[in-house]
Amino acid sequence: MRGRSILVATMALFAAATAHAGDAPANPVTGNLAITSDYVFRGLTQTWGRPALQGGASYSAANGFTAGFWASGISERSYPGAAMELDLFTSYGSSVGRDWSWRAGLYGCVYPRGNLDHANPRLPSRSFDTLEANVTVSWRWLTLKYNRALTDYFAADVEEGYRGDSRGTGYLQLDAVLALGGAWSLALHAGHTHYTTALTMPLADGARNPGYSDFGATLAYPLNPHWSLSGGVTYATNAAFYRRTASLLNPGDVLDVGGTRGFFMLQGGF
Repeated sequence: MRGRSILVATMALFAAATAHAGDAPANPVTGNLAITSDYVFRGLTQTWGRPALQGGASYSAANGFTAGFWASGISERSYPGAAMELDLFTSYGSSVGRDWSWRAGLYGCVYPRGNLDHANPRLPSRSFDTLEANVTVSWRWLTLKYNRALTDYFAADVEEGYRGDSRGTGYLQLDAVLALGGAWSLALHAGHTHYTTALTMPLADGARNPGYSDFGATLAYPLNPHWSLSGGVTYATNAAFYRRTASLLNPGDVLDVGGTRGFFMLQGGF
């Protein structure tokens, strides 16, 4: 939940998850700021393929507790009424020996003013706000994480044509961060979203099930102690469901929100 391109975020979360919870952090309050060419979350663009400004801050205590926030610009085509995504998160974790660690927490995505009743044509009222519980297990450079929705999953419910609510939708991800020659690093990612519901009526391509897998790789290079430049590529499956996604502001405006996507990001940490 970070920028929060899924791969660059993975690198930041990996560093936090593998830190020894009993060690007092050098700076308990940290911040980040980023400009990205495309905000991709779990393989799907959140900005309709356009750039976004992102940033946040977090507090990490010596006892393993963390809390913070993160925000990004988004597209009203996907989230009518909302121009921003605000994420709030908290977790607790600990190390087990020198190589293993675990972390469990809550992650909430809030979309101020975002609601399906701002769609065109208008839909019954439903917020996009989503709360997830998560648990992470890490070994050195490898991280396994499971996220489970405690609410509807980004408004997927009968208002959007689904058979029922989407509580319990899960996202399982496996991430690795590898140090390359020089100062370069490579982040690899694989994930799968399992929905607990499906569309009542199939799309034009016959698809009903929104579940999909996503994969990606990101190369990062530090420009100085505070700033880094990265670029990556992501790929999401289930093209029958996502390749002709209609804007919620104009049904005639369609985009492949998944598929193969590339991005560049300039990110600073403070």
